[in-house]
Amino acid sequence: MNKKHTHFSILRQALAVFATLALAGSLAACGSSSHSSSSSSPSQSARSAGIPKVEGISLTSTAANGEPTITFVHPKKVTSFSVSLLRSGTGTRVKSGQRLCFNSSAWNARTGKKISSTWKVGHQDCSVMLNNSIQPSMLKLFTGARVGSIWAFAIPGSSSGSTTSTVNNDDAYITVMQLEGARTDPTRATGTKVTTVPANLPRVTLAANGKPSINMNGYKSNGKLVAQTLLQGNGTTVTPSSTVLVQYSGWLLSNGKSFDSSWNRGKNGEPIEFPLSNVVKGWQQGLKGQKVGSQVLLIVPPSLGYGSTAQKGIPANSTLVFVIDILAAF
Repeated sequence: MNKKHTHFSILRQALAVFATLALAGSLAACGSSSHSSSSSSPSQSARSAGIPKVEGISLTSTAANGEPTITFVHPKKVTSFSVSLLRSGTGTRVKSGQRLCFNSSAWNARTGKKISSTWKVGHQDCSVMLNNSIQPSMLKLFTGARVGSIWAFAIPGSSSGSTTSTVNNDDAYITVMQLEGARTDPTRATGTKVTTVPANLPRVTLAANGKPSINMNGYKSNGKLVAQTLLQGNGTTVTPSSTVLVQYSGWLLSNGKSFDSSWNRGKNGEPIEFPLSNVVKGWQQGLKGQKVGSQVLLIVPPSLGYGSTAQKGIPANSTLVFVIDILAAF
């Protein structure tokens, strides 16, 4: 279902040199932080993670909104990716497998001008999973770090990927990132059951772990998209620019045959993460406006699915039925 995705977040640009994840640019609110100083743990040391230390960056103050202020002499020459712990937090230590939420600001290393700030827009970036999806040195850097910790990253110009007027493609930049929170993502939707589901729609039954099965109930498509909320969540609202984490199962309406399911991978399924803009239009339209924690029944006509192009397990011109648990959006 993927298409090329070209959005870049501040945080993902900072980690792009080492990350193996697809780059994503959506932001979402989550977590809280502590701003007091404490001693650094070995896991928070750039040296212990095998990353060069960036020199000459000082943390000078904190704004009313919690945003750190830094100073550095510019133009600052940056020849390699490097990082320095500016302040260790006093919050809980993060663990492998958790999702990390950051605030971040970026400066042009040549001009010293601030490029952007998540503090100003009021949204954190929760796109980093602390698992093997990121490069080992990044995993080592963040594992065991305390919430509230602040790092400075120096990014060479060749890594910026910027096409804005603020930063030339060859400019290096400095990114300051504060760890605001960490959480363990759920594996199933946790919303409230919707009692007004039309009786003619396919019927969904859930196993003890949340895995759905379906009875097509004689449903006949009229060629239009159906997006029926089965469980109503109360989390973040999914937008067209969101990256979402979901569990899902998909069936052919014609014969009820399953063609794909994240629930078939592992004991409690293996949720997948993707930018909403990367998937078929039926998912884009059907998930937009839904809330995290919701479970959604989607009936996707060929015009909003794969049309006349056959896919693995999906004949051409197929109407598709999905049950999707929305676990996170950022």
